[in-house]
Order: sequence, then structure tokens, then C-alpha cells
Amino acid sequence: MKIIDGRKRADEILAGLKKEIKDKNLRPGLGIILVGAEPSSCLYVKVKETAAKKIGVRVRKQILSGRAPESEILEVIESFNRDAQIDGILVQLPLPKEIPTDKIIRSIEPNKDVDGFLPESRFDSPFIAAIWQALKVSGENLKGKKILALVKSDIFGQRLTGFLSRKGLCCDYTICQKPQDCPAALKIADIVITALGQPGFINAAMVNDGAVLIDGGTTRQGDKTIGDIDAESVSRKAKWLAPSPGGVGPITVALLLRNVVLACPLGAGRKRAAGVK
Repeated sequence: MKIIDGRKRADEILAGLKKEIKDKNLRPGLGIILVGAEPSSCLYVKVKETAAKKIGVRVRKQILSGRAPESEILEVIESFNRDAQIDGILVQLPLPKEIPTDKIIRSIEPNKDVDGFLPESRFDSPFIAAIWQALKVSGENLKGKKILALVKSDIFGQRLTGFLSRKGLCCDYTICQKPQDCPAALKIADIVITALGQPGFINAAMVNDGAVLIDGGTTRQGDKTIGDIDAESVSRKAKWLAPSPGGVGPITVALLLRNVVLACPLGAGRKRAAGVK
């Protein structure tokens, strides 16, 4: 089994962005909102912040208490929406359960929705685009392949299949909560994509010989991140694996920052009006 090295691909993307920022004299800015101190969320924010600063993206981070009311979060988002120096806004998920996530996301200005959550956003979802990048890294001919995605929601499944359709690929998806939910098609799929958040959910007995496996699941257990796919088990059958961690995740961060850089020209007029250099 060969490994799809997401860190290497991410480094290539980030190097290109750093050069673009320097060559075009851009001043991209990312506003990050972190609610609470959940260890996984703090870690993911740190990773994004570190990568941003390395390539020249300015970061403004607002950390709120886990007991912060909805109104306080909306107030911060509105301030970022108005701020000419902020090109992209990232609200780290998940939010506390009492906070209406959909309402919070909808309050982000579409031109600053670098996570691509809003239907009217001009940006692709970095996570979905990272899955596509991981598939390309394999170098496999993807046309005509049987692609199956195991997901947690119809919304994500529809967005993923729609994205891949625009790339000329046919992908089916199914919602899985337990192994019994997996369709028979899983065993004959040429490409399997997972985004379940269920550690070690997929093993060798469940996949096709020579399959390309893209593990988009992440679950924190102690100080470790564990993916949906049991890498040791599938190593006997799969041809390629994008593991978690180290596969889709680093590429997702790089593509999030690519969206921030893409958003920067959109904010050029605002920055000139505000005297930002």
C-alpha cells in the first residue's frame, strides 16, 4: 500500500501562496474566532494560525469564553465583516451545543466565508477540495471509477458529490453510523472516501482489493488523532491510502489559506478606502 502524503502536497501549496503574497505585495488577513477551550479546537486553531503566519497571512484571533452568549459571537463576526483588514473569517467548529451553529455561520459575509459553508460563498470547501487534491496526488486515472463516500449528513454528501461531479467524476454517498449501515457497494468500490469521525471504522474486510482510500475522519483520543480507517488492517488490500492524520488534514489547512489569499483582491477596495497598505 502506498501513502498519499498530504503534508508534502500542503507544503507545495503553501510555498506557492507565500510566493504569490510576496510577488503581488498582498496583505491578506484572517480573522479567527474560537469559543471555549476545547483541546482539539485549540490545537486546530494553532495549526491554522502557525501556517498562516509562515506564508505572510496576518491573523487576528478572538478567543471567547465557552459560556459566551450568541450575541457576543455575532458581535465579533460583525466587527470582522466590517474590518477592511480582514479578508477571511474562520469560526472554529464545533461551537458549544447551546449556540445555533447555522445562525452563526450565516452571519459571515459571503465574500469572507473562506470555509465555503454558505451556499452563496464564492469559495470551495477547503475540506472537500482537499479530498480532490489527495485523489490527484495518487496519480490514478479517476475517470469511470466507482466512488463511494461514507458520511455523517446528507448536506455534506450532496456537496461532495456535486463537487466531484464538476470534476467529471461520479460519486455515490451513504450515511453510516455503524458497520451494518455500509452498503454492499463498499466492497466493490474503486475509491472510498470517509468523513465519519469514527476511529478505525473501516478495516480490510470491508474494502475492495486495490482500492484508493481517502480518510477524512478525525477523532481526538487523548493526545492522538485517529482516522476512520484502520491503516494497519487495510495495508494488506488497499493500493493507496490518504491517512488521518497526515493526509487530507494538512491539505485542508493549505486550501483554507488559499481561499484567504483569493479573497484578498476582493477586499482591495475596502483597504484603499480605509488607508490600509
